Amino acid sequence: MSALEAIWGLLRLSLAVALLAFGLYCCYIKYVHLKYDHIPGAPRASFFFGHLPYLWKLLKNKELIHDLFLNWAEEYGPIVRFNAYHRMLVMVFSPEGVKECLMLQQFPKDPFVYGHLYNIFDVRFFGKGLVTDPDYNHWHKQRKIMDPAFSRTYLIDFMGTFNDKAEELMKVLEEKADGETEVDMMNLLKRVTLDIIAKVAFGLEMNTLYDDLAPFPHAMNMVAQGIVDQRKPLFKYMPGNRKVVTEIRESLRLLRRTGKECIEQRRKAIRNGEETPLDILTQILKNAAQEGDCDDENMLDHFITFFFAGHDTTAGELSFTIMELGRQPEIMAKLQAEVDEVVGVKRDVSYEDLGKLQYLSQVLKEVLRLYPPVPGTARRMEKEGIIEGIKIPANTTLLFETYVMGRMERFFKDPLIFDPDRFGKEQPKPYYSYFPFSLGPRSCIGQTFAQMETKVMMAKFLRRFEFQLVPPQSFKILDTGTFRPLDGLVCRLKSRNHLAFEED
Repeated sequence: MSALEAIWGLLRLSLAVALLAFGLYCCYIKYVHLKYDHIPGAPRASFFFGHLPYLWKLLKNKELIHDLFLNWAEEYGPIVRFNAYHRMLVMVFSPEGVKECLMLQQFPKDPFVYGHLYNIFDVRFFGKGLVTDPDYNHWHKQRKIMDPAFSRTYLIDFMGTFNDKAEELMKVLEEKADGETEVDMMNLLKRVTLDIIAKVAFGLEMNTLYDDLAPFPHAMNMVAQGIVDQRKPLFKYMPGNRKVVTEIRESLRLLRRTGKECIEQRRKAIRNGEETPLDILTQILKNAAQEGDCDDENMLDHFITFFFAGHDTTAGELSFTIMELGRQPEIMAKLQAEVDEVVGVKRDVSYEDLGKLQYLSQVLKEVLRLYPPVPGTARRMEKEGIIEGIKIPANTTLLFETYVMGRMERFFKDPLIFDPDRFGKEQPKPYYSYFPFSLGPRSCIGQTFAQMETKVMMAKFLRRFEFQLVPPQSFKILDTGTFRPLDGLVCRLKSRNHLAFEED
């Protein structure tokens, strides 16, 4: 046999093996289809890609894929399947289903969904932090260590920091409040919330609000970009993307390096009996020592989780609040009247004031209904079960979307109308159809922190400024893992001159 014949024989064998593998894969996809096709859903766009082509088209046009899920919920719900290759996702738009699956620990977080946040381009990101850890027992032990540091009674002591950092932002804005200067509000809000989480959680004075060249805001932006880029097939292997992938990796290493230094210094101070800041990190490290849990990598995971999620989601909520109020003059006037009455000429917003700002609470809840920090959460159904009378096979990924349910007529009358009165004291509670901080044992540990911070910031802003949005403002949403306004948030500000504020 000649060498040419041998090569040709190998090629034919390889082709036969490839065709066999392809045929077997097609059979497996068909098996998955037969297993799940009793569940309602839109027609598949492709045998292989399933419903993915619908998503690719939306992403190309910078449209929000969750609006497609909203349409499917209205047409096919409350249980809707989603095909992608051989994988299956079942979306649940039912309060009963939400209650059953989120309130019980027997539905763990899905490792396939949250595994994408473990690393970004092969550099550890959230790792086994509270958001991503699928192991309930390990997560529960960590949550037990963290909970005291995020309790309302502990966070009250940080009201001074919330006020001081918010006041720094107000002074920056006052310099620009001439009615003509265009102010990049979203950028400033991301910086000030970064300064707040750095100080309150880790005792770090970053002062990124005043430093346009500060490395941390840029690193955070690069990490957010990495979350999106990592979803793109083969992105990191394309030669033209090497520079941005390298920069994303270096940004992640900066975050972890800073966290490591911070944790090591604080542990050393605690061991030596030195005076330590009464911040969240000190409380967590002391609790961890009592529990005998000193896993440095896991502690770094928590540092990154708190740092990234803790500032990004709050900045998003503040941005959407200002954006929406920009087209709601009557609601704005009512809010400013409440803030003027409750806070008056005081420099600082007290903890007692927060409870009196009832209408502001309603406005923020309505913002979270239409623009939640993240669209939803995912769980894994490990055993076969029934939801809304439909059999769900074992080992199925379940998706629960507060964004979709918050915009459904079935749960909220005139859902696209911004109406804070729907959260008035006399109104019925939207149980299990509204969960911007998730629900059950794995609800967001930082929700009280975020609510206190947001209220202080908005109270000070509303008391000090009138503003107008700079067009164009589409009011659309950009999904980068967390939600933010697609067009950013640019405003022109004017000072409110009818109140004389107390000096520092």
